[in-house]
Amino acid sequence: MLLCLGMVCLLWLFGIRKYLKSLTGLLLFTLYAMAIVPLGSSLLYPLENRFETNPILPQEIEGIIVLSGAINADKSKLWNQTEVNGAVDREMAFMKLARRYPSATLVYTGGSSNLLAQENKAADVARHLFDELGFNTEGIIFERESRNTWENARYSFQTVQPELSRPWILITSAFHMPRAIGVFCKTGWPVIPYPVDHYSSPEWSFKPGFTLAGNAGIFDMVMHEWLGLIAYRLTSKTDTLLPDTCSA
Repeated sequence: MLLCLGMVCLLWLFGIRKYLKSLTGLLLFTLYAMAIVPLGSSLLYPLENRFETNPILPQEIEGIIVLSGAINADKSKLWNQTEVNGAVDREMAFMKLARRYPSATLVYTGGSSNLLAQENKAADVARHLFDELGFNTEGIIFERESRNTWENARYSFQTVQPELSRPWILITSAFHMPRAIGVFCKTGWPVIPYPVDHYSSPEWSFKPGFTLAGNAGIFDMVMHEWLGLIAYRLTSKTDTLLPDTCSA
């Protein structure tokens, strides 16, 4: 869509009228279609419903892993206070399950996804957030060097050297869970998926409306995730395009 808009602007700027009407029509059609048709939500549904929400958990577990994603480390540094986004459900679920399993090994994994600025780490801000909320951080292993989901699994495995005789629980956003499960399975770390932070509904339904900004935001997010799944499969970071559970 942005490419089409750029071409329209260039054609208008240089006075080239031959394709201007066609491209303008295509752009307007795309905008109206995106505003009316919930394409992003349709693409989200198979990701968010891949794994059971609120799964039945065992009586005893070995540990709990949560992937960063809610923390904005760069903005937290700029404003000198903890800045989070809508994915903070991950941290909330982490604290809830940690209280349910007080003897579990706790792992928070996430550095900076900004390749040009690695000094601000999500794990550092998360530690501060937990302290602010009165949650004891002394027993949490903070992995702060990973820059993406693949490194979350690899670096956490190397840091923790996990005991696999009892189950581990993995917490991340529901739409991101298939890719996360895929890389943890590939790493040799079978985990129980505990998806949170949902954007779609439990049952698929086609509900047209007129919310361009909302639909565009969802579409951008879900396309990023599907492209990530494709890239991870092509580079053998996962064994299937849409990963499922793995067992020890």
